[in-house]
Order: sequence, then structure tokens, then C-alpha cells
Amino acid sequence: MTIHIGGQMGDIAETVLMPGDPLRAKYIAENFLDNVTCYSEIRGMYGFTGEYKGQRVSIQGSGMGIPSISIYANELVNEYGVKKLIRIGSCGAFPKEVKLLDVILAQGASTDSNLNNVNFNQGNFACIASFDLLLKAYQSAQEKNISTHVGNVLSTDIFYADEDSYWDVWKRHGILAVEMETAALYSIAAKKGVEALGILTVSDHFVTGEKCSPQERETTFSNMVEIALGLA
Repeated sequence: MTIHIGGQMGDIAETVLMPGDPLRAKYIAENFLDNVTCYSEIRGMYGFTGEYKGQRVSIQGSGMGIPSISIYANELVNEYGVKKLIRIGSCGAFPKEVKLLDVILAQGASTDSNLNNVNFNQGNFACIASFDLLLKAYQSAQEKNISTHVGNVLSTDIFYADEDSYWDVWKRHGILAVEMETAALYSIAAKKGVEALGILTVSDHFVTGEKCSPQERETTFSNMVEIALGLA
């Protein structure tokens, strides 16, 4: 047991899906997994382990933002021996060709956070996905005919920007979408020698103004979840 995760050694599978919303973790466990046990409820951040098509997999809520996911990712690897960290979450898209509820596989994750500047003495570390996980996820999406985009995302510390123009430089450089955690996950995975991948569902769009309801964010991202579970 750690101060943030209530499970004992052996309670958590080597592959862990990490939604930010703990209620999404609960929904996935109840609707996609068999033989489910809840190993942690500390701070209301649920953790579950079960089986998906005979393969053992865990779902651990991570909270919002780089500091929160960093705590859970470090503890999962350091204390529970996790080998694959797969973020599943929502994002806001930039390009017109990316539609609401499309899936984005984060090949790389840029960031406006100071996390890596501190860790690398002001150097610029390139946060990238595990190629093996990325390839398998892409192939799975193609087989399922899921509308999928692969590329760079922005992991931001800013949810409410004072000016819409803040996002312009990122859009001009081909960023597909904005979210708040993946860069930290990739950086931690690189340091710890484990695999990581960010799989995102477009929940709102900066250009069209479309957006999902809070309930849809929690319960309707099945394409993303099935791709992620298949990686177990």
C-alpha cells in the first residue's frame, strides 16, 4: 500500500489503464471487465483489477493534470511493478478534419509545463510513446474501422486560457489536440524503462465549438477503451 493507492503487491496487473476521472474507471470496470475487484478507494480515486478476454488488466484513476498523474504513475511502477501505462482520456481538437468522438493516438506529447525543464536542467526532452504500443493500437483501430489520427498532442497546465490566441502557435505546428497528462506519463515511462501510450477521444472542438456532455465523457468513449484494453 502507498499513501495514494490502497492495493497490496499483486493486486495490480502489469498493464494499467489510467483515466483521469475515477468514475470512468468505475464505469469501465463494471462494463468491460470480468472477475473485478476494487483494490483502492483512497481519496475517491478508484482502482480496479479484472480480466478482459482472459487477460488480467487494471484500471486506475489518475486525476487531472501533470502533478496528479505523475504521483500515480510513479507509485504504480515503483511499488507495484507495472510495465504498461495507458492513458485514456478526453481532449480538445484543433484540425477541422478531426471530428467529435474521433480517437487520437499520441505519438508525441508537447507541453507548456515546467516539469521536464526542471528534470533536464532547462533541456528539451522529447516525450514520445512506446512504438510497440502505438503500432498495436493503430492496427487495432484500423481493424475496427475506428476514425483514428496519429500525431503530436499538447499536454497543457492551462484549462482556461485568458486569450484564445494562446493556442495559435500550437495549432500552426500541427498539434492535433490539447489534454493535460500525456507528456508526464511519457517522461516517467522513459525514466523507468516501461511502456506508455496516450489514447484520447475528442470531447470538444476548438474550431466547430462542438462538445460532449459530462455524462458522455464518462460513458460513451467505448472505441478508445476497447483499443486500450486490447493492449493488455
